[in-house]
Amino acid sequence: MTVHFIGAGPGAPDLITLRGQRLLARCPVCLYAGSTVHAALLEHCPRDAQCIDTAPLDLDAIEAAYVRAFEAGQEVARLHSGDLSVYSALAEQLRRLRARGIPFTLTPGVPAFSAAAAALEQELTLPEVAQSLVLTRLSGRASKMPDAERLETFATSGATLAIHLAIHRLEEIVARLTPFYGADCPVAVVWRASWPEERLLRGRLGDIVARLAADPIERSALVLVGPALGEGDFRDSALYEPGYQRRFRHRS
Repeated sequence: MTVHFIGAGPGAPDLITLRGQRLLARCPVCLYAGSTVHAALLEHCPRDAQCIDTAPLDLDAIEAAYVRAFEAGQEVARLHSGDLSVYSALAEQLRRLRARGIPFTLTPGVPAFSAAAAALEQELTLPEVAQSLVLTRLSGRASKMPDAERLETFATSGATLAIHLAIHRLEEIVARLTPFYGADCPVAVVWRASWPEERLLRGRLGDIVARLAADPIERSALVLVGPALGEGDFRDSALYEPGYQRRFRHRS
């Protein structure tokens, strides 16, 4: 018996990986976060699979489901939205499985920021504009931010910021970032990237709050901030310049 943690992707059912789909198809038990995982993904499960929505469960109840499956010798598919590597509440589950000697595997998924960039038809790093992407959030009830990981600290770099789980605090984000990026800095809010109801809202730090007030989004949105979001006058990457020498292309 193994618990297979699977990144379900940002929402669209066809953005799950082939590995994840194959694992779903063979597991008689599936635990999924019903509040963020598209229900259509459960169609990949066996017809008689036991599907458990973990949205109303606490960690003890989730652990108990793993233990029941382990004792019954049943493989488990555990679906998390996006990718497992960030903001997935994965680490505490793995800690309990390790303590019990229950084996597990991890299958990555398409992260929300990638789906948001695709929806915006946007590269988040541009030559000589921004070459770093910071995935971050604000302190909240679920988890406090370490003191050194403040928005202002990241903002000093001028990198593209992908701010998760904080759309309800957009005014605070604007107030804290404007001194570093300026009121004219581009901002994008992406709600439910890749879902049928996906919504995109573009603006600048100086007007994004008013734009959101006119077209409210309450949750499950990603806030992207940085000059790369609005820059059209940037130099081409040297990678594809005719004279650029690299391993797989040599000057004739």
